[in-house]
Amino acid sequence: MKLYTYFRSSAAYRVRIALGLKGLPYEAVPVHLLKNGGEQLGESYRGVNPAALVPALQDGDTTITQSMAIIEYIDEVHPQSPLLPPDAAGRARVRALAQTIACDTHPLSNLRVLKYLTGTVGMTEQAKTEWMHQWMKLGLAAFEALLGDGKAGRYCHGDTPSLADCCLVPQVFNAQRFGVDLSPYPEIARIAANCAELAAFQAAHPSQQADAE
Repeated sequence: MKLYTYFRSSAAYRVRIALGLKGLPYEAVPVHLLKNGGEQLGESYRGVNPAALVPALQDGDTTITQSMAIIEYIDEVHPQSPLLPPDAAGRARVRALAQTIACDTHPLSNLRVLKYLTGTVGMTEQAKTEWMHQWMKLGLAAFEALLGDGKAGRYCHGDTPSLADCCLVPQVFNAQRFGVDLSPYPEIARIAANCAELAAFQAAHPSQQADAE
């Protein structure tokens, strides 16, 4: 398998965690989102992913885009160490947690959104930071509240890492990177600390990637 990735991409980070939890080897193909105007915008990479976003996964003749689709594909094709619970209610809960990050929170601080805000709209750097903090805090507060249903354990859903943890940890990294105070979210902080003890999360960390700067 080939994973087109960028070391600081939250979406690619999710997939790296999932591959690690599954114990699946892969070839990392770095796509630098800033160099040369953004390598993801070049004709070569658009041939892999017309949306010009990372990640993309190539598994034989199959190419999959969108991190959530990639992770669920991995989970179906390689069912060992499942990333979704066996029951329908559990799967729905984990997906809801994951999508709180992947759909409601992360996209508002995506690189292309931020570039549009500063380059086209003319937003100042301070205003950009306030924008990111606003949406990150709102998303993390929602996630924290969802964790209060009594179904979290050592991780977001019981005592086994799931799709929800794959999405949460990269968002926590982003929040810390941009100076968001995590003290209002003690359950998130606790779970993220537990995840950080696992080899799959450690190996997927941006600082451990070959293209890390």
